Amino acid sequence: MENEETIKLIIKTLDKIRPFLQRDGGDVTFDSYEDGIVYVNVSGACEGCALINEDIESGVEVILMEEVPGVIAVRLASEKELVKEALKKAN
Repeated sequence: MENEETIKLIIKTLDKIRPFLQRDGGDVTFDSYEDGIVYVNVSGACEGCALINEDIESGVEVILMEEVPGVIAVRLASEKELVKEALKKAN
């Protein structure tokens, strides 16, 4: 799947997830897609929530991995540099 097609599918899938977060006063939006990792921004009630990483990994990530071929993880856009550093160290 081409990167552009993958991004379109990621956004389409996030658009299906967003109403559930919006009902609780939060939101999630696409930031970027690099090396199989989707980076998202959160807002509203999700911002500063102590459980946001758990919600991202056990909710948004699971759905995106099931629906979008090539997605291996979902992380907050604010953690992008930390993820890149960790990947460099792992390689």
